[in-house]
Amino acid sequence: MKFFCIFIFIFSITYQTFATTDSVFSFRYKNNITITVDFPSSFNKNKTTQIIFYALPNGNTTAQTMGKIFKEGDDWHFNIQHIAAQTKFIRNKIITENIVVVYLENDLKAWPSWKKQHTNYTEIIPTIIDTVIQTLHLKKYYLHLNGHSGGGAFIFGYLQAFQQIPSAVKRISFLDSDYGYDSTYTTKFINWLSSNKQNHLSVFAYNDSVVMYNGKPLVSPTGGTWYRSKLMMKDLSKKFQFTKIRNDSVLQFSALNNRINFLLIDNPEKKIFHTTQVERNGFIHSVLLGTQFENVGYNYWAERAYMQFIK
Repeated sequence: MKFFCIFIFIFSITYQTFATTDSVFSFRYKNNITITVDFPSSFNKNKTTQIIFYALPNGNTTAQTMGKIFKEGDDWHFNIQHIAAQTKFIRNKIITENIVVVYLENDLKAWPSWKKQHTNYTEIIPTIIDTVIQTLHLKKYYLHLNGHSGGGAFIFGYLQAFQQIPSAVKRISFLDSDYGYDSTYTTKFINWLSSNKQNHLSVFAYNDSVVMYNGKPLVSPTGGTWYRSKLMMKDLSKKFQFTKIRNDSVLQFSALNNRINFLLIDNPEKKIFHTTQVERNGFIHSVLLGTQFENVGYNYWAERAYMQFIK
């Protein structure tokens, strides 16, 4: 409690600087989690704030996830996501809202491993979300649960904590991260999507079932996001009617007036596209999909649209 109070005091001082410059600040939670907040310089207290909780992929630090101008000798992880630059692109499009991104990292650098060590994760994860919300002191906001790779484990951990998905959650995005999906989540998703016309679900995956790595299958027949995404769509199709849209190598299935989207990448060359989906404007698309800014100034699975924002 003492640490939390000190942090609130520090935050209240730092908050005054937000009007002139973007603020990125971090704090530790329960000694094994690092929470980093990217707060916009354009923040307007009269606007609604979209708080995007981005659960990090396995093996990545927050700095690597945010990205930077890549130079020879740099760790390759700095050049595969560029969430900070993609965030700036989004902020230039959505000017009617404040966009706050919260990076969630644990010391094991893998949310599936962290959950195995913390059997009470359904108590801890909602507390993490609530702590950030309370710290930001926002009057008008909604939540966007987002994550890549093992970050999906954090999202499912949050969903497990509730009988119904909280009404504050308006967007859920799985960027090749729904490994933990099973049919026990179907009813929650259906009820949540049916409860509010503002709720959006986006699922990104590629055909990882055909990939061989070091002579062995990359994933088990039922363990990859290709299988899990198709299972999720099959479960949801019992309630919602999907329309199939073909766009080159991307298969898009949409329902509920573009509020549910599955974007599945063909993989005839059997390549690994795990991080490529994020790099090729995947984070941008997860936020803008189903809005008036969808495909405005960018395209998913195309060249990086955010190069000018990489710092």
